[in-house]
Amino acid sequence: MGQVPDTPLGRMYKEHIQLILDKNIDGLLNQYAEDAVLISSFEKKPLYFRGHKELKEHFQGILGIKGLEVDLAFWAETEDPQTLMIVEAITMQTDDGEAKMRFADSWVLRDGKIAIHFAGMTQYPDGTVA
Repeated sequence: MGQVPDTPLGRMYKEHIQLILDKNIDGLLNQYAEDAVLISSFEKKPLYFRGHKELKEHFQGILGIKGLEVDLAFWAETEDPQTLMIVEAITMQTDDGEAKMRFADSWVLRDGKIAIHFAGMTQYPDGTVA
C-alpha cells in the first residue's frame, strides 16, 4: 500500500482495508453511521445502499475476494468537516482469476463514522475506463 498518513483518517482507512482482508463485515459496518449511504459505480450505473441492512448485503461481495493489494495513488483529507478522498489501484483474486481496477473513493464522516461513501470505480476489471 502507498503511504497512508498517520492521522485519524489514515488509521481508519488502514483498519478498513484490514477488515476487508479479514472478511469482517460486522467490523466494516461499525465504521458506518446507522443511516449511511454508499453510492457505488462498480456496475457502470449508480447503485445506492442505505443503512446497515443494505450495506451488509453490499459487503457480501468481499467474501469472494481471495487476495487484495492496494496501491494508493492519491490521498486528501480535511478535518472540519471530516472528509477523505483517495484514488487506489487494486489487484485482487476472484473466482474468475485476477482482477485489476482503479477506485476513487470519498468519505464524508459524521461523529467519527462514515455517513456518505462515494465508491467510484474509474477502471473496471475488463480494462475499460469510466
